[in-house]
Amino acid sequence: MILFLYVVVGGATVTFTNRCRYTVWPGTLTGDQKPQLSSTGFVLAPGATNSINLPSPWSGRFWARTGCSNNNGRVSCATADCASGQVECKGAGAIPPATLVEITVASNGGQDFYDVSNVDGFNVPMSVTPQGGSGACKSSSCPRNINTVCPSELQLKGSDGSVIACKSACLAFNTDQYCCRGRYNTAATCPPTNYSNIFKNQCPDAYSYAYDDKSSTFTCSGRPSYAITFCP
Repeated sequence: MILFLYVVVGGATVTFTNRCRYTVWPGTLTGDQKPQLSSTGFVLAPGATNSINLPSPWSGRFWARTGCSNNNGRVSCATADCASGQVECKGAGAIPPATLVEITVASNGGQDFYDVSNVDGFNVPMSVTPQGGSGACKSSSCPRNINTVCPSELQLKGSDGSVIACKSACLAFNTDQYCCRGRYNTAATCPPTNYSNIFKNQCPDAYSYAYDDKSSTFTCSGRPSYAITFCP
């Protein structure tokens, strides 16, 4: 099944592909208090593809909800729910833990920024790959299932007792040290921890904590399109 959903003619086309063995419910969130895309959530069955267009400039994030169900007309999801009660997230972000793809589209073919982030924890393997463009334009990916190595104190379990997501240390413990805030609010005072290293060892390209910019921020210029893959 192939679905094409065109949102706004503009700076970049983003194509989503679900290579997971299960259905995911992608969500979209526009940042900087700008208007949301006309589609903020949809269903993506295994093997399905969906494309949307982004305006230029634009900045926002994408993620996959899992284990979603519709009870008496209200949609709820086991991981990364946006709590809108609908397939559309309507300006609400993912409730962590959630793997994120973040993209900033530049004006006039300037330099885009993009990344895969586990700063808010992990729920689904994801990748983002620029298509076309100029410059480095490398793929960023978190292809491994971090849930399989998630420490017990970070685990989010489903109703059947299985691990369905892995919390960040910030989410699990809510301390300044793990959340890089207070006197730990700089790269110098908030180095990687044993917990963030678990995420980094599994997915070296992806952000593992707030100040992981050096190895996890990617750039591409010249109006590239983007391919986002779930379970790459």
